[in-house]
Parts: sequence; C-alpha cells; structure tokens
Amino acid sequence: MPRKKIALIGGGQIGGVLTQLIANKQLGDVVLYDIVEDLPQGKSLDIAEAARVDGFDVNIVGTNDYKDIEGADLTIITAGLPRKPGMSRDDLLVTNANIIKTVSENVKKYAPNSIVIVISNPLDAMVTLCQKVTGFPHHRVFGQAGVLDSSRFATFIAWELGVSVKDVNAMVLGGHGDTMVPIVRYSNVNGIPVMELLERKYKDKTKAKEIMDAMVNRTKMAGGEVVKLLKTGSAFYSPAASAVAMAKSILLDEKRVLPTCAYLNGEFGVKGYYVGVPAVLGANGVEKVVEFTLDKEEQVMFDNSVNAVTKLVADMERLGF
Repeated sequence: MPRKKIALIGGGQIGGVLTQLIANKQLGDVVLYDIVEDLPQGKSLDIAEAARVDGFDVNIVGTNDYKDIEGADLTIITAGLPRKPGMSRDDLLVTNANIIKTVSENVKKYAPNSIVIVISNPLDAMVTLCQKVTGFPHHRVFGQAGVLDSSRFATFIAWELGVSVKDVNAMVLGGHGDTMVPIVRYSNVNGIPVMELLERKYKDKTKAKEIMDAMVNRTKMAGGEVVKLLKTGSAFYSPAASAVAMAKSILLDEKRVLPTCAYLNGEFGVKGYYVGVPAVLGANGVEKVVEFTLDKEEQVMFDNSVNAVTKLVADMERLGF
C-alpha cells in the first residue's frame, strides 16, 4: 500500500517541527514547501539524515515549487508571519490573508483532492479564506486551534493539582483568540470534576473558583505568554504537535473527537461560520460535529466568541478578501 503524501506549506518553526513529528510517527511522505530559497531543502535534509537514528522510513523533500505538492492527500498550512510581542492574532489579518490567498490557489491547482488543515493566524479568518479560495467542501477544510488551547488548559490544571496531564480531560471551544471558551464544567481528572478537586484542595469554594479563573485566563493568553518570552516569534512545538494529532486521526481514520475550527451549519446555533467545536476527524475530514448543551454562562461566552469571529471575517471581507 503506497504511503500517504503530506504537503506542509510553510517551512518556518512550525513547518520544521511538523516534518520531524510526521516522520517520526511515519504518517506518510512529506513535501515541505517554502518561498525562501533553500530553507525547506535544508530542513528536510537535516531531518532525513536522522532517519537511521530515530528509526523512521519515509521520504522527505524540501521545495520552492508548488508543483511538488501535486497529489497530496493532506495539506497543512502554516504559512504566514508569526506574532511579535505586543501584536494580537488579529493584527496579522491583512498580511497573512494575502499569503493564504496565494497558498490556497496553489493547493487548489496541485492538490485538488487534499484535506486541508490551517494553522495560520488569525485562524478563524484564514480557514474561512482558504475554503473560499479553494472551493473545497467544508468538511475538507478546517483549522487547528482547539487541540492546542485544550492541551494548554489541561497542562495548567495538571500543574495545579499535581497529577499527570495524561489523566486530565479539558476542552476549549470558540474562536482562536482572547474570547475562546474553556469549558470548566466538563474539565476532569479521569472523570473526577476538576472543580471538586480544587475545592477539596483549598477547602474553600471561592478560592477554588479564583484558581480556576486564573487558569482560564492564562489559557486565553497562553499564546501571547509564549510570544512575550520568545521575543522573536510565537509558539511552534505545541501547535505542530496539535496539528499532528489531527493529521493522525485523519490519515489512520481514528475518528477521534477533537476540538476543531469547523464549519457550522446550524450546530450550536451557528450557521455559515468556522468556529471551534468538538468534531469527529476521520478519513473524510470533519465527519461530524459533536453537539452538547451549553449552560447559560457558557452560551454567553460562546456567543461572544462567535461574534468576535464574525467581526473578524467581516473585516477581512471589507478588505477585499
């Protein structure tokens, strides 16, 4: 059985880590594209030369020619400028919209049957633009954000409670920005509600809520926290790892339920927009949006997040994209 072909558009920090992780997991052959001459070739060669050490056996090619992505089964788009200190994801709108438009035109031309995962920021707008330009069915174009945001939330919970992060279940919905919605009510450690564990730890419901509120806020600002510390770029390992989890579910048809920036057609009361929600990811892309009932507080926060997404998309369209 021939290996799957995976096109990675953008050879920066995320693209390099994506290449390495995909190779190590042997998910398929990789074509790493970047506009910068020799950059993707150098990264690909470096990673390929670790094959004997890491024990993987896939082909890795770096290129500056979109034609080399021809026939890709899966495309992951990371192209675009990263955030710098003081910038919001939304500040990247115009610059990255121009980049994503060009990328999407080439994906449409050379990989018309590909499933597409977008990572570029501002995420919700860039996914919308990619689908519009490619014309691909909505279930084949979606974004990575919720897996990353949820992992960050779970990490903070694990640190606070002193437990293995592998036993923490947490989910973040909504747009990929400051209005994202960490779902506290369903956060648990192997089924035990996190709030109950916090209340037992502090023996004070008010204190437990303050601690949770701080973790929720840190989750919302986690990307900016990394940007501030790095000073010259934005997060790259955790976004790449999150995208690979999605890619693995698609390529191996695992049908995992993962928070995904998916197109909604009435689910959660939203129609015609890409928003972060739980979705079943399998061989056909987004195979199902998993709905559940939000309580009043969650609904207000979710609606606020959706409003931020609709405003961002409207701004993009007003600018001619």
